[in-house]
Amino acid sequence: MLKEKMLNALNEQINAEQYSALLYLSMSAWFEDKGLPGFANWMYIQYQEELTHANKLFKYVVDRSEKPVLKGIDQMPTNWEGIIEVIEATLKHEQHVTALIHNLVDVAIEVKDHATQSFLQWFVDEQVEEEANVTEILDSLKLINGQGNGIFMLDRELRNRTFVDETAAE
Repeated sequence: MLKEKMLNALNEQINAEQYSALLYLSMSAWFEDKGLPGFANWMYIQYQEELTHANKLFKYVVDRSEKPVLKGIDQMPTNWEGIIEVIEATLKHEQHVTALIHNLVDVAIEVKDHATQSFLQWFVDEQVEEEANVTEILDSLKLINGQGNGIFMLDRELRNRTFVDETAAE
């Protein structure tokens, strides 16, 4: 069984991951509306990944003989000024999620929950990758000032991303 503080923190993270999923789905819709199917695809895959993260946490709580508690999800943004702003918002959000994950680890350490601490290491590592991927796209966008033919080249590259459920092997 999980200590109450740990259970509450994990339940909050499940909801945070679901918010992240819907935020990225909203960004995908924005990119579709702007005629950028590659960027839309990249964000749609982010949406799918965040759902798998929420599900991984959900299953962990169940496996620990506890009940996940789902809450309503706040309205996420639906409009941005431009491509760079969307990707900057994505990076800022991933940094926020990293802080949330680190807080979960801190709680696990505080309550001496070694199993949860071990479980959360996957998320710690995942966040390093998430931030690096977004930073790479942002750096490319800044090189081309978020405009011109470079956008279409980057859009074409992002169209090739496919979804792989990395949590399935866990």
